[in-house]
This record gives sequence, C-alpha cells and structure tokens, in this order.
Amino acid sequence: MHDDQNVRLIGGVPSENTALFHRIRFSAGDPAAWIMKSDGTTLLVIRDIEADRARRDAIADEVQVPADHVPEGGLSGDRATATAQATAECLRKMRPDRVMVDRSTPFIYVHELQRAGLAVGYDPELGVVDRRSKSEDELEALRQAQADTERVMEEVCCLIGSALPDARGVLQHQGSDLTSERVRLHIDQALLALGYDNPGSIVAGGPQAADCHAHGTGPLRTSEPVIVDIFPHSKQTSYHGDCTRTVVNGGIPEEVRRMHAAVVEAKAAGIAAVSSKATGESVHQATIGVIQSHGYHTGLPPSGADSSWCGMVHGTGHGVGLLVHEPPLLDFKGPALVEGDVLTVEPGLYSHATGGIRVEDMVVVTSTGCLNFNKLPEGLSWT
Repeated sequence: MHDDQNVRLIGGVPSENTALFHRIRFSAGDPAAWIMKSDGTTLLVIRDIEADRARRDAIADEVQVPADHVPEGGLSGDRATATAQATAECLRKMRPDRVMVDRSTPFIYVHELQRAGLAVGYDPELGVVDRRSKSEDELEALRQAQADTERVMEEVCCLIGSALPDARGVLQHQGSDLTSERVRLHIDQALLALGYDNPGSIVAGGPQAADCHAHGTGPLRTSEPVIVDIFPHSKQTSYHGDCTRTVVNGGIPEEVRRMHAAVVEAKAAGIAAVSSKATGESVHQATIGVIQSHGYHTGLPPSGADSSWCGMVHGTGHGVGLLVHEPPLLDFKGPALVEGDVLTVEPGLYSHATGGIRVEDMVVVTSTGCLNFNKLPEGLSWT
C-alpha cells in the first residue's frame, strides 16, 4: 500500500523484459504494461489473445486489454504503440499525481503518458530491489541451474585436462586439434540436452585470457591455463547458472600455480565476508586485500605496462537471477547486501605473459553469512 497518489508502471514485452516478467511471472511475446495503483492493487494490460491465459496464470489483481482503454482518435495499428496508448489512457482516467516508471520501460510508454498530459517520474529502484531477495522457488531454480552448470563444467575441464598434446604442445581430441570452438560446441550441446540456452561460454587459453572477457579462439595447449566460464539460461525456469574454473593440462608452471593460490585464497576471503551485514564494497575490499597481499595489482594496468604486469582488473562479483548480471555489484560503491541476494564471487588474475586465472562460485546471502551452491573442486588439474 502506498500513501501517495502516485502509480507505478513497468512496460515492455514480458518475454524480453525481466523486470516485467518478475512482477507478473507470465511470459508473452507482445507488449504489456503492469500498473500498481495508489491503493497497492495491480493491473495488467495485455493483448486480447493473451488475456485469458494471463487471467489464469499471471500475478495481477486484474487483467485488461488495450480495447478497454481507447483514447480519443483511436488506437494505432502498431501493437507497441497501441499498448502504450491504452496504458496512457488507462492511467489518465486514474488521475494520479505522477506515474513512476522503472529503468526498463521503453520510452514509447513515457511518450504516450506525456501526450496524455500525465506527470512522469523515474524510480531507479522499481523492479530492482524487489528482485534481489530471492524467494524459495527462485533459490531452488538457481541451485538447479548451478548444479547443471557444474555438471557440464566438470565434463569440459576433464576433457581439457586429460587430452594428449602433440609434438607442438597442442591438445588433441578424436584425432584433431582441441580448440576453444570445439569445447564451446561441447558445452552448448551438453547444456541444450539439459534444457538450457547458452549465450556463448568463455574458453580462453594462454595469453588470450589476459583479456578477462575474451571468449577464446584456436587450439588449446599443454601447460597453459584455460579459463572456462559457463553462464547458461534455463528454458524451464528462466534462471541462470554462472560458474568459472581454470584448468591446466600437463605440467603447471610455477607462476600459474602462484596466481591460482592467490585467487583461491581471495575467493575464500570474499565468501567469508558475505553477509546481510556487509556491503558489496566490503566484500570487494576483502577480496582485493588478499590479491594485493600476494604482490599482485588491482585495477586496470597503467598505460605502457609491460606483459609481465599481473592483476585483478574487475570487481569481485555480481547478482544473478533472471539475468546473469543483476544488482548488486561486489565492487567499489557496492550497496548493502540483503538476505536472499544471490551473488557470484569470482576473483581473477590476468597477465599477457602468463594468461588468466579465475575461479567463481555462486552464494546466497543469509543472516549469518552465506551458503555456497558450488560443489566442484577449484584446483587446476582435471584428469
């Protein structure tokens, strides 16, 4: 219940707009609008052919269609425009002080609201704060997604770790070079069989992984670290997994071993710092404190740094849910954590001379600390 005369609006296509989907828990491929009235009741405006299904399945006190709210001059023949026009007409009849929109609502809704003479405001927390503290159903979906992600991660790390190198040091599999592309194809196929879409995993070996987001190309080689980062989307629940491990085939160079030890210790420190009494910044500070104590840098390399420069160039982690990257950030200025936040903790080290190391777990914030969804080993050898 709100004590002002403002109404709240989230508009868009539910199958694409996760803020809207989260509110109504209903997927449709046409534009819609979720409205919270000043008395706290909710209304969903959606295309007529979706209305009966929405009345049965969507979370909304009432479901209406654009034809229920035809402005003077009629509705456009364009679906997005017509939905925005009907939403504006619906809200005009409510005579609110202001219509507060979220960060995800397309500007077409704002345009039509203003044309209807309504005052429009922006609420940066609408559709954000309510998504952070996950329900039990959401937590179960995330646990399952992470378990399936780990299942595929174990397969591919063992594939890389047990491959035999040829005379060039290039890993071989089924008679040909084992490449980043072949490993990604294996990941895609394995996840598809488990019911997941996969936006494009990272399989980056050697110096390529000095760029923390490089997807990796070409042959993988023995005695070089390979970062494998998998972040699939469940077709059934719409929630994501997100896990990273680093694997080395054959002998492990001493500097790689040293980098890995620092990253694993930093991850443990970050996880130990997570609680509902912490902030994203305090978790990041705990993580980078360990990285620095091992003699490595943090932040972006200075201009002109040589290939031996090695440091952690990104934040400690981020929220996970209907999107693989959601608030809050575990970084400088990261906000207070809340019970039910689901987060990644993923320190890494990167050097153009050596390559990269990253190890990532997913945790849920509790009143006393956090629970780790991951069960996989975090070592470099996978044979």
